[in-house]
Amino acid sequence: MSEHRRGVLWGVSAYLMWGLFPLYWPLLKPIGALEILAHRVVWSLGVVVLLLVVTGKLGWLRQAQRSKLAWLTLAAVLVSFNWLLYIWAVNAGHVVETSLGYFINPLISVLLGVTFLGERLRRGQWLALGGALVAVLVLSVDYGRPPWIALGLAPSFALYGLVKKRAGVGAVESLSFETGVLVTPALVYLVVLEVQGTGSFGHGPLSRELLLVGAGVMTALPLVAFGAAANRVPLSTLGVLQYFAPTLQFLCGVFFFHEHMSPLRWVGFGLIWMSLVFFALEGLINASRAAAVVRR
Repeated sequence: MSEHRRGVLWGVSAYLMWGLFPLYWPLLKPIGALEILAHRVVWSLGVVVLLLVVTGKLGWLRQAQRSKLAWLTLAAVLVSFNWLLYIWAVNAGHVVETSLGYFINPLISVLLGVTFLGERLRRGQWLALGGALVAVLVLSVDYGRPPWIALGLAPSFALYGLVKKRAGVGAVESLSFETGVLVTPALVYLVVLEVQGTGSFGHGPLSRELLLVGAGVMTALPLVAFGAAANRVPLSTLGVLQYFAPTLQFLCGVFFFHEHMSPLRWVGFGLIWMSLVFFALEGLINASRAAAVVRR
């Protein structure tokens, strides 16, 4: 098997796992989202530290620059907000709206590139962003409110990606620092719950305890798979694969959790999908033109 094909399989595996997350968090009900988040942080740290030991990278922190650690601290704040909102939304029955957030995430990332990195949007990208804005307005009419869950998930994850790019640290190493930043408040919160007698760990069926521990594995595995893919395939390929996750989330919401999809809601999502197709095609055309110029 070629390295490129291995990379594609790793990428598909990563996005499949991310896409099926909506099936995992409801298994932990009736535990609250904040307590699930705290366990996710604690057990994720354990998993990534083990991975660092296995790969011989445990000492990376000693060589890390302070500026990079500052960026990763900000990344920890952003990812904790994103995780908390996502877990709460899934367990509250808003899986379809969470998928919307990750559908529009690439468009938000492009907009952040313009705002913070001085990048310039091409005409096709502006049209894709305009289509997404119209879609959000249509969905706001249907929901009777702005799709605030999606509008919380997309910018927080896009900003998280921007900050991680500024930090320039590997996926496992960065996650170890981010969870290390969050682990103290997470542990304090879990201890407070135990003192109050409202904690869940150790007070339920063994299957639920294992699922809480498994939250750490479920967090680390897709990152490892993504890292393996990123080393083997072009970013353009990963850009196409990234839509697997929100597509699976959407399908879970509609066909597994039977969330209501009104005609107007289908129109809104249709506009999003059309914008993303246009966005992807415009990117491929521009990349082909750039490659042709280089060959000359």
